[in-house]
Amino acid sequence: MIFYRENLTDEQLLDLYKKLLKPRLIEEKMLILIRQGKVSKWFSGIGQEAISVGVTSVLDESEYVLPMHRNLGVFTTRNIPLHRLFSQWQGKANGFTKGRDRSFHFGTQEYNIIGMISHLGPQLGIADGIALANKLQDNKKVTAVFTGEGGTSEGDFHEALNIAAVWKLPVMFVIENNGYGLSTPTKEQYSCENLADKGIGYGIESYIIDGNNILEVYNKLSKLKEDMQKDSHPVLLEFKTFRMRGHEEASGIKYVPKELIEEWETRDPVVNYRNYLTEIGVLTAELDEEFHNEIKQEIDENLAIANAEPEIIPTYSGELEDVYKPYQYEEVISTSENKNIRFIDAIRNSLEQSMQRHKNLVMMGQDIAEYGGAFKITDGFVEFFGKDRVRNTPICESAVVSTAMGLSINNYKAIVEMQFADFVSTGFNPIVNLLAKSHYRWGEKADVVVRMPCGGGTQAGPFHSQTNEAWFTKTPGLKVVYPAFPYDAKGLLNTAINDPNPVLFFEHKQLYRSVYQDVPTDYYTIPFGKAALLKEGTSITIIAFGASVHWALETLAKYPEIKADLIDLRTLQPLDTETIFKSVKKTGRAIICQEDTMFGGIASDISALIMEECFEYLDAPVKRAASLDSPIPFTKALEDQFLPKNRFEEVLLELLKY
Repeated sequence: MIFYRENLTDEQLLDLYKKLLKPRLIEEKMLILIRQGKVSKWFSGIGQEAISVGVTSVLDESEYVLPMHRNLGVFTTRNIPLHRLFSQWQGKANGFTKGRDRSFHFGTQEYNIIGMISHLGPQLGIADGIALANKLQDNKKVTAVFTGEGGTSEGDFHEALNIAAVWKLPVMFVIENNGYGLSTPTKEQYSCENLADKGIGYGIESYIIDGNNILEVYNKLSKLKEDMQKDSHPVLLEFKTFRMRGHEEASGIKYVPKELIEEWETRDPVVNYRNYLTEIGVLTAELDEEFHNEIKQEIDENLAIANAEPEIIPTYSGELEDVYKPYQYEEVISTSENKNIRFIDAIRNSLEQSMQRHKNLVMMGQDIAEYGGAFKITDGFVEFFGKDRVRNTPICESAVVSTAMGLSINNYKAIVEMQFADFVSTGFNPIVNLLAKSHYRWGEKADVVVRMPCGGGTQAGPFHSQTNEAWFTKTPGLKVVYPAFPYDAKGLLNTAINDPNPVLFFEHKQLYRSVYQDVPTDYYTIPFGKAALLKEGTSITIIAFGASVHWALETLAKYPEIKADLIDLRTLQPLDTETIFKSVKKTGRAIICQEDTMFGGIASDISALIMEECFEYLDAPVKRAASLDSPIPFTKALEDQFLPKNRFEEVLLELLKY
């Protein structure tokens, strides 16, 4: 291994050595603690320290780095107090996740580190979003994100590279090619000669770097960072290295040929660099011993602090209160004149006024810029707000959602428009595993609204007609909004954009141009978790949302003798159970109508809640009306049969006779 110091001073050379040595000595201590049963899980980065240390040393402390679970050197180079790391690994309250996630599955804004999730891929898109925020501010900051050679097989890797290339984002994509994805060798992971070659197809600068040579890592990345600051663009970096221990300690390394381990032992990044510094007279045995003793003392002292901390005592309130970021609803009441507008106009009004109100709000979606979106809601927005804030995206929903999370992390607000709610399936993972869990895991907000044009009745077939709110109402950490009228749509969307938590905002396509209402021309808000009581009666409670509200109104218009409470839920998460229970206790009967298919829909949960809380008040079984348990068909006759509009009327009349 050949080292070139270039222009580095003796002090800089020694500083890099100490940064290399620290994670190595911590790891050696951790292996002892694992054998003693004092730590439950450990992902070793022994043999790969030069990459973590080199990358982090090149970045300023204000620049974000997104490591994985084998990058202890990132955390130590950022000088996180060791007792906090030990607390994190022991699942204690002074860690970064309050015992809710393990090892390196955490982030910290204090140190500008954004930790991984086990699905790996989404963190690459997060880096795009962080870098986009930096580019919009023109602050010349660079973002670095880590992945392994196995992670390059995930679709998110390719989507994130594509977005970064198209938008010329200053991201260092760091691939630690360490030979194995758990037990699967690289020859079974990819067939190209080098992973760096994958950058060529995206028009990205790519480099192969010796990941065990700290000076090669540091010097090469220092030059690349300078270039990226002058001319914003991404780079793909393949670091050749080797994983000297198992995927995690319990898995062992029996699947690795002995001669391969022996070969890479000769390329140990710490040992070889120590020998180099000794040869050139920068490091003496006495100084090396001093470094060792200093770091070991720091480890022991901080470990004692962590060991002295009490174990976490769980409470229901403590867990539930951290699912969402606390948000003080801002009530804004409009005193302006009303204008009779369509549902689609109300959505447009909200977006336009919110873009004016929040200068850090960025909209992203397919065809939303010059074209104005599939439904022309954002037509003209580019001329008014510019392409920096109204951004066409490639067709890669997963990385776009992750990019939105990155924007949120870097103090922006983001709106993602799914062209159709059906297409959210390709962005499902980052919504339910990243946005939804981030605040609970490590206290980070996800200031993202995902707009969801949804619903049937337009003969659009199985891939453009679903109403899939139940995918998200059962996921803790998400808020789900589903208005039925223009007034509610505008006010609730304004609130969704203000709220720092992730919101799925459903907009029924059939209502876009068919429903009119008088709506204030000025900005106003409507609180989440407050249903609307559209009609009052004593014979039955009808619970609906979205298009089903209008079906209920049409049915009641046919039967004026039915005196019903008609509840428009407006928001599904949070759910206004108070209004539901109060009404059911008054009427003694309840029917829930949803457009979604029957089994597993939110109507089932509402029915169960009513049975649990109002059983003694009921005079009849709680009934549900929903679409058939089949994919939604295309032909009008089949779609009419699929949708529950007519069945709702039948069930309603039967229930009243019970």
